[in-house]
Amino acid sequence: MLDDVEKRETLLEVNNIEVIYNHVILVLKGVSLSVPKGGITALLGGNGAGKTTTLKAISNLLRGERGEVTKGSIMYRGQPIDDLNPAALVKQGVIQVMEGRHCFEHLTVEENLMTGAYTRGDGKAAVKKSLELVYEYFPRLKERRKSQAGYTSGGEQQMVAIGRALMSNPETVLLDEPSMGLAPQLVEEIFGIVKNLNKQEGVSFLLAEQNTNVALRYSDYGYILESGRVVMDGVSSELRENPDVKEFYLGMSDEGRKSFRDVRSYRRRKRWLA
Repeated sequence: MLDDVEKRETLLEVNNIEVIYNHVILVLKGVSLSVPKGGITALLGGNGAGKTTTLKAISNLLRGERGEVTKGSIMYRGQPIDDLNPAALVKQGVIQVMEGRHCFEHLTVEENLMTGAYTRGDGKAAVKKSLELVYEYFPRLKERRKSQAGYTSGGEQQMVAIGRALMSNPETVLLDEPSMGLAPQLVEEIFGIVKNLNKQEGVSFLLAEQNTNVALRYSDYGYILESGRVVMDGVSSELRENPDVKEFYLGMSDEGRKSFRDVRSYRRRKRWLA
């Protein structure tokens, strides 16, 4: 599987970036990663590790939060995208699904989906085809298409957020914490749909996720962030079997399941960053 990952064309390449907020707070400290065409790449780590900041650096959404990339480069299909505004980036095929299932609550489900096609210029027939595709993958949204988005469930709102991104006809989706606040059964459903979109429609995903177990089961390759640095990366199936990952992120060790309260995190950092 490693050979397959290495042979794929690289779409997105992040090279040693640093991000500073408010001119003083260093959040990312030399993060590098790549996303291959047709793959699902997982960006893993606990709360505050820098996952969301990495996605926002790629999608150029940092400036609204007084953040900026001060070092390194971000390339898409070999071209720098650091200076593109988010709308221009969407036209190039890269779109972010924000953490927190953001919807226009007063609009219907279908109206929310249609806002995702705002930047397209390929005609009403193509947009209608995309809407039909979204309803094919998310049949629950078709049932609720006339309902106000604010009155739908958390899982349905996450589906709306992903479906709206698909309406832009993306090549690469940056998906931030899709499992947050959802029941385990819904998490599996959402990730299953992401996997199907990847395999059947060729959509590439960079997935930021705290739920390491589910992310490594559905992704091809993973990067683990800690305190703004990549401390480990590898093929997802191999990361799942890595003793450090099993102990510190999956709660397992050679002796069986282990409580996170029993873990001394400084030992992990010392071992991984040495």
